[in-house]
Amino acid sequence: MSTLSFHRNHPTQRRAAWAHVVRAAAALAAGMGVGRFAYTPILPLMTAHAGLTATAAASLATANYVGNLVGAVAGMLPVLGRSARFHRGCLLLLVATLAAMPLTTGVPGWIALRFLAGVASGAVFVFAVSSVLSHLRDHPAHLPGWSFSGVGFGIVLSGALVLGIHLAGSWRTAWWATAGLCAVLAAVAWRLAPEPPPALERQPGSRPRTHRWFTALFASYTLEGVGYIIAGTFLVAAVARTTPPWLGGVAWIVVGLAAMPSSIVWSRLGRRWARPDVLLAALVVQAAGIALPALFGGMVAALVAAVLFGATFIGVSNVALATGNHLRFPRAVALLTVGYSLGQILGPLVVAPLLRHGYEPALLLGAAVVLAAAGAAAILRIGFPHESSCVPTV
Repeated sequence: MSTLSFHRNHPTQRRAAWAHVVRAAAALAAGMGVGRFAYTPILPLMTAHAGLTATAAASLATANYVGNLVGAVAGMLPVLGRSARFHRGCLLLLVATLAAMPLTTGVPGWIALRFLAGVASGAVFVFAVSSVLSHLRDHPAHLPGWSFSGVGFGIVLSGALVLGIHLAGSWRTAWWATAGLCAVLAAVAWRLAPEPPPALERQPGSRPRTHRWFTALFASYTLEGVGYIIAGTFLVAAVARTTPPWLGGVAWIVVGLAAMPSSIVWSRLGRRWARPDVLLAALVVQAAGIALPALFGGMVAALVAAVLFGATFIGVSNVALATGNHLRFPRAVALLTVGYSLGQILGPLVVAPLLRHGYEPALLLGAAVVLAAAGAAAILRIGFPHESSCVPTV
């Protein structure tokens, strides 16, 4: 048994690895599952009781995604991206912005708060994913998958919380309750270790030549950002329009439940199939899930769509970011997250003119964009270096 294998399988090392998984999962649950996606089930409450229009809802979503881009760019800076203090500050900012949402009833104030929440969630995401992919690099591939499942876990918790409040509370109570949930998750994620500094550069002339594949991956993941966020923002509202109002909240919980194991499933598929093939399959399935409620009404279509969407959107992120890490492209996680964030900014802006006709045309456009992302993933398959040792160098 090699020294590396011995340390990896030692009980103390296994406990340390799982502790890292739990902290990273809590960070992703706080930053994404609650900080980002609690807005989705709360949106119908704000539309019904706070006077929020569909256009204003899209503006709030866009502000959050612009902030996410700023946070991702900040995560690219080593002085911030590897700073535990910065990570903790962003967790605190996230809780504060959620708690402050009920303190104003004006769209400008909401936009400012969702922007700041986006900055915090983007920075927390880059910090957590970079930490996981670096610290667990030599551990079984399913461990990072468990960390990514934190996003689905956060969606389930916040979705169930908001659904209960929907029956007996107000939109203000919903925001305060999600702020409390985020605070609990932030406490668990507080001691997450940052990504270690990079190893010394290898000998000059040995830098991996991966621009060809990384460009295709970047295009695919950016287009995924455009398409998935359309569903991530408007799926609940679209379902609630054509079904009993409670079904929208249930559908969002189903999204979270499907998302929780999805990263582990897609990671295991990545052992049998090449990563570009897994990415292509996940994107095609996701496109079908986004289009389904626009093409067919009713409870069955809504729940099947929720399962397909939930089972893929975190899996796509897991596979795409792991592929960037495999290609050994510098700051791959941060760069891919920047592209993803740009896509999320464009998504609500692109569909805003369609919202006057309902949510169905927006969902169909989102599905088409995800299919375009699948096309870029198909290009990524051409000549892809499946083994790290096969990544060409100059």
